[in-house]
Amino acid sequence: MIYELRTYTFIPGKQAQYLKLNAEVGRKVRGDKYGKFEGGWTTEFGTINQYVHLWGYADLEERNRLRAELAKNDEWTKGYIPQIRPLLLAQETKILSAVLPLQPPKDTGNIYELRWYRTQVGRAGEWLELFKAVMPTREKYMRRVGLWQTELGQLNEVVHLWVYRDLNERMTSRAKLGQDPEWQKFIGASAPLLAHMQAIALLPTPASPMA
Repeated sequence: MIYELRTYTFIPGKQAQYLKLNAEVGRKVRGDKYGKFEGGWTTEFGTINQYVHLWGYADLEERNRLRAELAKNDEWTKGYIPQIRPLLLAQETKILSAVLPLQPPKDTGNIYELRWYRTQVGRAGEWLELFKAVMPTREKYMRRVGLWQTELGQLNEVVHLWVYRDLNERMTSRAKLGQDPEWQKFIGASAPLLAHMQAIALLPTPASPMA
C-alpha cells in the first residue's frame, strides 16, 4: 500500500470556490474509482489558502494506471479541471510508504496536525526506529492517524498525522507528553538526527472521510 499526499495552494480568496467545485463536481466524477480518498483538509495554521488531500493505492503501478484512466474521463479533463486550474497557484505531491498502519478516527468534529520532518541524509530509518519504539508513550497522550516515509518527493523525510478534539486538547496533550521521561529520552537521542521540522493544523472539509 502506498499513499499520495497532495497539497494545493490557491490564489488568495479562491479556496472556497475550489472546495465548492471539488464537493459538487470533482468528488462525484472521481469517487473512489481512481484511488481511495482517505481525507481532505484545509490549512488552519501554517501556510494558508491550501487544501491537503490523501489518497491510497495498492502500489505505484495501480496509481499510474488509475491516473491514466482518469485522464481519459471527459467529465474530469474537460468539465472539472478547466474550472479549478485558474484557482491554483501551486501543486505539490509526496508518495509515501506506510511505516505504521493508517488509523482513521471513528469520531467527527476533529482538528488534525500534519507534521513532516527531514532528517540528516541517510538517517530517516534510524530516526524512525527510535520513533516507533517510543510510540506507545506518545499514544498515551494523543491519537496517531498515520506515519509514513517519503518514497518520491523530498527524500529523508518522515510524515505523521495526528488528531485532536480541538486545539486545547492538542496543547494539553503535548504539554503532558513533554514531561514524560521516556519522551525526554527519545528527544535527546533523536533530535541530532533531524535537519528540519514543519507542522500545519488542518480542518476536515465536508467531503472528507476523516471528519
